[in-house]
Formats: sequence, structure tokens, C-alpha cells
Amino acid sequence: MPETPINLTTGGLPETVIPSYEAEAVAALADALAAAPADQKEKVAEVAGRWPRYLDPWVSLGNLSEETIEAYAYFRVGYHRGLDTLRASGWRGSGYVRWSHETNHGFLRSLLGLHRSAVAIGELDEAERCAQFLMQLDPSGVPDSE
Repeated sequence: MPETPINLTTGGLPETVIPSYEAEAVAALADALAAAPADQKEKVAEVAGRWPRYLDPWVSLGNLSEETIEAYAYFRVGYHRGLDTLRASGWRGSGYVRWSHETNHGFLRSLLGLHRSAVAIGELDEAERCAQFLMQLDPSGVPDSE
């Protein structure tokens, strides 16, 4: 029987970094968030509609929502879009997605927003799952406010 070498990694779990978004999309979101408060949500929604894979507008829409269930829905969209983006970036369901990489912020903030919204609507099992997932993705922690 031939001997097959076994390669062990000493680096621990893999780390995934979401690639940078289009500069035009980032600038459009910045412009939308700089609009008058009464116009922000509509302008951010336009950015999300034009670049639906860009996660930060979904977070912003959740943060701008006055209705808890609406915020929950926006954060959930950002979370699921983020899972798709992570998988396209090589994530295989485990490993780190660290806050230290700015391009990961949209996904992590979506997950944090989903956690908070789940608490607010009393979906405590979902809230706990989100909290555990956040800790698994970045044990050093995700800032509470951003």
C-alpha cells in the first residue's frame, strides 16, 4: 500500500475576507447617507436596488427602519446575501470572518442587526443562534455600535 503524506495545518481555522465592493456603489451609499434625514431611506433603497449584492445598504436600511419587523427583514436580507457572498469568496461553512477586515463589516453588522431584531420581536432561539454565530466568526467580538 503506497504511503500518502498527511498535511496538517498549524494555522487553525481558515479566514474569509469579502472582496471590496465597486467604488461607485460605496460612493452612492455615502451620498445617500449624507442626504437629508427625510430622504435617506429612499436613497439607500435605490442603492440596494442597484447593487443588491452590496451588503452595507441592507444594514443601513435596517438601521433607518422605524418598524422592528421591517428592520428584521432588511437585516435578514443582508445576512442571506452575505452568506452567498461568503460562499462565493471560498467560505465553506466554518472559519473566521473577522471584523478587522472592513469588507466583512456589512455581513457582520447584518448578523448583529438580525440578532437585535430577533430579541426585539421575541424570537429568542434565532437571537441566540445569531449571537453564537457572531462569536464563532470573530471571537474577538463585533463592536456593538457602528
